[in-house]
Amino acid sequence: MRHPAAIIHPNARLADDVEVGAYSIIGEHVEIGAGTWIGPHVVVEGHTRIGKGNRVFQFSSLGAIPQDKKYAGEPTRLEIGDNNTIREFCTLNTGTAQDVGVTRIGDDNWIMAYVHVAHDCQIGSHTIMANGATLGGHVHVGDWVFLGGLSGVHQFVRIGAHAMTGFQTRLSQDLPPYVTAADNPAVAHGVNSEGLKRRGFSADSIMAIKRAYKTLYRSGLSFEEAKAAIQSQSADHPELQPLADFLATSTRGIIR
Repeated sequence: MRHPAAIIHPNARLADDVEVGAYSIIGEHVEIGAGTWIGPHVVVEGHTRIGKGNRVFQFSSLGAIPQDKKYAGEPTRLEIGDNNTIREFCTLNTGTAQDVGVTRIGDDNWIMAYVHVAHDCQIGSHTIMANGATLGGHVHVGDWVFLGGLSGVHQFVRIGAHAMTGFQTRLSQDLPPYVTAADNPAVAHGVNSEGLKRRGFSADSIMAIKRAYKTLYRSGLSFEEAKAAIQSQSADHPELQPLADFLATSTRGIIR
């Protein structure tokens, strides 16, 4: 279960059934939960905690220090939840003292090859990040988000739950929940209707979300007017409350 060519620090804490492939390196401050598989040629270092049932494929780097010149050796962390798939050549860095000090990945995420998750990112659960998606530092990604291949997300951007980006999208402002974006720079292209259907949203809920989208992007209202209108709509349609809350707390502005 642990290849003799793997290098595992004696102070690392691995559940009994954790598998580690040939030539992988597990550092001193690493903790790995039950049922996790670490493939060959993987480096897991730093103060990194990996939960249960994860699969990490070859040549990935987890827990390396941030790519941030301000980093001065603080014991910041990387925390990965349960049942995530992390494919080949992914890089997930620890946090920085300038933020909360931890990069977090939730549960049941599908992280494809060559994805980069920079310092202090906060990733929810059930997301899909296609090949080559790149997140700058301090990015927040909600649950059920889909990032298309080679999408680039600027630091400090927030992406709301159930949002989606197309291939090679450049995202430098916040992407609201439920919205599909594409192009360079990113432009809104409607609601992620198919994704919502797959997740059990009713036809009435999807229709309410589409009306809110039109309020935000097609009505000619100012941003402040659109925010107020969507907040009012959420009284009868609670599925709009996450959208209203997201708009109320955006500091970078949204793509619009």
